[in-house]
Amino acid sequence: MSELKKKDDYQKALSLYGQGIKDFRRREYDKAVSSFESLIEKFPEEHELVDRARVYLTICQKGQKRESASLKTVEDYLFYAQMKINQGDYEGALKLLDRALEFKKDEGRIYYLMATAYVQENRLDDSLEALKKAIQKDRAQAILAQNETDFEPLWEDKRFKVLVKLS
Repeated sequence: MSELKKKDDYQKALSLYGQGIKDFRRREYDKAVSSFESLIEKFPEEHELVDRARVYLTICQKGQKRESASLKTVEDYLFYAQMKINQGDYEGALKLLDRALEFKKDEGRIYYLMATAYVQENRLDDSLEALKKAIQKDRAQAILAQNETDFEPLWEDKRFKVLVKLS
């Protein structure tokens, strides 16, 4: 395969991926699924994009089912809240996470996702407070937070460093 053909195929694959992401963010899951499936079928050699497309494809398929089903467990709420965060619907995610707390107040993952949503809304103090609770409930959350790019706005904050023990 010529270098020019490889570049052209990559651009086409990237375009399909980009369209899938746009549709995903608009919650137009049928369209997103179509773009991701087309990418996987037509450009299997674009491993990185195909891998990402498969992840989003799974989320879209579960999201289609979850939106029509009622949320019954903490796992349901966590999954759907993560999906809302990925879509940029931070308020929607926080509402779901508040409901999840009604099921299980000691679940560190709930507070961790809250911290993620808060930091995306630039509510840094709220994010740090939620992260503190997450780490108190489950110490493993500190390790996750150290490498989470969503927390980049907090990386230089002394309170964040103390919470995750980065000095």
